[in-house]
Amino acid sequence: MKSTINKIASLLIIILFVACSTTDKTVKEQPLKIWLEQSTKKWNEGLPIGNGSLGAMVYGTPAKEVICLNEETIWTGEKRYDRDNKKAGPEVIKKIQQMVFDGKYVEAEEFLTTNLLAKRFPTGTMTNQMLADLFVERQGFDSVANFRRELDLNTAVQTTQFEKDGTSYTRECFSSFPGKAMVIKYSADKKGAISLSASIKRNKNTNIELTNNSIHFSEHVGNLMGVKFNSTIHFETKGGKTEAKNGKIVVSDANELVIRIVGASDYRGGNPKQICADNLKNALADDYKELLSEHVTDYRSLFKRLNFTISDGDGEDLPTDKRLQKVKDGAVDNYLTQVQYQFGRYLLISSSRPGTMPANLQGIWVNGFKPPWNSDYHININIQMNYWMAEMTNLAECHEPFLKFIGSLREMGRITARETYGCGGFVAHHTSDAWLATAAFGRARYGMWPMGAAWCCQHLYTHYEYTDDKEYLAEHAYPIMKEAAQFFVDFMIPHPKTGMLVTSPSVSPENNFMTTEGEVATVSYGCTMDRAIILELYRNCIKSAEILGIEDAFIDTLKSQVTKIPPLQIGSDGRLMEWMEELEEPYPGHRHISHLYALHPSNQISKERTPELFDAAKKTIEYRLANGGGHTGWSRAWIINFWARLLEAEKAHENIIALQQKSTLPNLLDVHPPFQIDGNFGVVSGITEMLMQSHDGKINLLPALPSAWPNGSIKGLRARGGFEVDIEWENEKLKLATIRATTSGKFRIYSNGALSEMISLKKGESMNWKDN
Repeated sequence: MKSTINKIASLLIIILFVACSTTDKTVKEQPLKIWLEQSTKKWNEGLPIGNGSLGAMVYGTPAKEVICLNEETIWTGEKRYDRDNKKAGPEVIKKIQQMVFDGKYVEAEEFLTTNLLAKRFPTGTMTNQMLADLFVERQGFDSVANFRRELDLNTAVQTTQFEKDGTSYTRECFSSFPGKAMVIKYSADKKGAISLSASIKRNKNTNIELTNNSIHFSEHVGNLMGVKFNSTIHFETKGGKTEAKNGKIVVSDANELVIRIVGASDYRGGNPKQICADNLKNALADDYKELLSEHVTDYRSLFKRLNFTISDGDGEDLPTDKRLQKVKDGAVDNYLTQVQYQFGRYLLISSSRPGTMPANLQGIWVNGFKPPWNSDYHININIQMNYWMAEMTNLAECHEPFLKFIGSLREMGRITARETYGCGGFVAHHTSDAWLATAAFGRARYGMWPMGAAWCCQHLYTHYEYTDDKEYLAEHAYPIMKEAAQFFVDFMIPHPKTGMLVTSPSVSPENNFMTTEGEVATVSYGCTMDRAIILELYRNCIKSAEILGIEDAFIDTLKSQVTKIPPLQIGSDGRLMEWMEELEEPYPGHRHISHLYALHPSNQISKERTPELFDAAKKTIEYRLANGGGHTGWSRAWIINFWARLLEAEKAHENIIALQQKSTLPNLLDVHPPFQIDGNFGVVSGITEMLMQSHDGKINLLPALPSAWPNGSIKGLRARGGFEVDIEWENEKLKLATIRATTSGKFRIYSNGALSEMISLKKGESMNWKDN
C-alpha cells in the first residue's frame, strides 16, 4: 500500500509559490438572493438583517410594514450569585452517588431534584427581548403590483419593491457594523411620492418621546429588573415635510426618506442615552451612499472570503419559497442548497461580531417579550452548533464572542463548582444567559448535566488548531481549559466494582432509559458523552501544555486519569452504547444523539483509527433515523455532520434534502419548531465537512461528495494547521486543489483513496494539487 501511495504521490503536480504570485482568483460573482413575490404578516417569514448588535426582522405589507427591532443586550433579570440550590453540597453528592451505584436510579433522580437542582425561573423572567416594533404605514397601499422582497447575501441589504398607480417604490435596509446603526431608505421614481407614518410599540412601561424628526424611546426592562436602554429613530427627508402627529412621525410628499436607528443599553456599563447620541451623530455625518458603501465593504470583507458553487443558476427563474416547495414535493435544487449554505454564513456575520454577545438560540432575532426558551444559551449542543462552522468557513472573527463568553462563565462557574459539588475549577450546566448562569436547575433529564463548560472548551482549542496562535493559547484558551479540567479531576470518582473513573450523577442530555424494573429513568453514571467530552478536554490540556512547554503536577494528574476513564463501548446489537450499561430506550428516535459526540464534533472515532467504533456509530445513527430521529431542525443538521464524518455522501445529502423538506421556512430560516437558528448554522458545517475535513494532520479532499453535486467548487475554506483551501471538481472527481499557508506548517493530503507524503509550507507559500 505504501508503495502505491508513494507512486501516486510522485505523479502529483505540486507547485510551490508565494501568496503574492498566486493564480488570479477573480471570479464572476454569484447571485445569492432570497426573494419572494408576496408580503407576509408572519414574523418568522420575514427577512433578517443585523450587525452583530442591532438586528431586525423585516416583514409586513406595503400598507403596514413591520420592522421588529432587536438589540443584543435587551435582557431582563440580573446577575444572580445565589442560583445554586442551598441544600446541595459534597454530602448530598455522595448520597446521590451511592444511590446510583446501588442501581436506585429513580430514587436518585427524585432526591437530587429536591436537594441538588435549583428551581427553574418562570419563562420570561430572565430573557432576551425585542427592542420594539417599528410600524410604517401608507394609506391606500392595500393593493400593489409587481411586488418583490429580497435579501441579497452578497451585500447584506434587504430590499422591497412594488408599483402603485404607475409609480415604482423601493425600500432598502441594512444594519451597519462600522456605522453602529441600522439604515432604511424609502424612495420612488417620481418626486413627492413618499408619504407615510411611523410609530413604535413596545409596552406600557416604555417612555416614548417624539420630535418633528425623531422617535426617542427608553425603558428599564423586566419591571426594573434588567437592563436600561435608549433608542432613537431619526427621519431625514429630501423634499416634503416631517412632523410629529398623534404619536407618529408623519412624512408627507417627500422625494426620499432615510431612517437611521441606534440603540444601546447599560449592560456593559456606560450611559445608553449618550451612546445613542454619539452613534447617531456619527451616522448623520455620512449620507446614505456613504453609509451603504461602508457597510457593504465591511460585510464583504468577511462574506466574500468563501465562494461555494454547485449550480450555474442565478436564482431568478423561481422565488425562494417556490423553489423550496418544489423540494418539499420531491425535487433536488442545488441553487437552493448553495443559497442555504451562504445564508448560514450571512446569519453568523449578522449576529456575532467582535465585541458583541454570542449568537443565541435565535441569533439576535427575537419577537416579543417571552421568546422560546428565553432565547438563551443552551450549552448542551445548541450554542456549540452555532459555531461549528465559524473557523472552517473563514469567519474566525465571528467565533470571538463565544470564545470570550466561555471565559466569562468562570466567575459564576467557580461558585457552582464549590457550592454544589465541593469541587475546584469551574462548571456550567445545560443553560446560560446574558447573566452567565451556571447553576444546575429544572428537571434532571436536562439540568443534571455538568458538562456544559467542558464542551464549550472544545471551541477554545479548535480556534488554536486553525490559527496556530500560541499567545492566544497561553493567555486565553489554556487557563480556561485547565480550570474546567480541574472540576472533573475533583468530581470523577472510582466505580466501586471496576475502579475506573466515572462521573456521577450523570445524564445523557434530555434522554431517558428503562430500568430493569421497567421504570423510566434519567440519572446514572459515566454516560458515554461525559467520557468523550472529558477525554477530549484532558487531551487538549495535555497537548496545550506540550506546545507551551508546561510541565507540572496537574498535567501528570490528567495523564494518569486519562488511563482510568472507561473506553467507549459497543452493545450486543452493534451500536455504540449511550450509557455504561446496555439499557433499553423508551424513545429510540430521540432528537439528542449525544453518545456520538466522539464522532462529531470530536474526532475520537474515525475509519482508520477506530474501525469498530466507526461501524458502531453508523449503526447508531441508522437506528435513530429508523425510529423517527432527526425530527427537529437542529437534530437533522447534526445528522448531516455525522454522515459526513462517516464518509456517507449520499446519506448526508439525503438529510440536507430532509432538512429542507421538513425543517425550513419559506425564507430559509430553520425551525425546531419554532424558529431556532442552530439548524441554519449546523447545515453549513455539515456541507463543509462533506467537501473537506482536516484532522490528524491530514487535509481530506471531497470525503463525502454526493452524486447530486457532480461539478462545483468551494474556495476559501480553512483547514486545521493554518491553511486556506480551494477545491474544484468535475464529474465527481477532484480537478484542482490549492492550499495556502497562513502560518508555517506540515500536512498530508488525502484524496481519491490515497495519502500523500508529508508536505511542508512556509507562511505565505501555496501549492496546487491534482490527482493523477
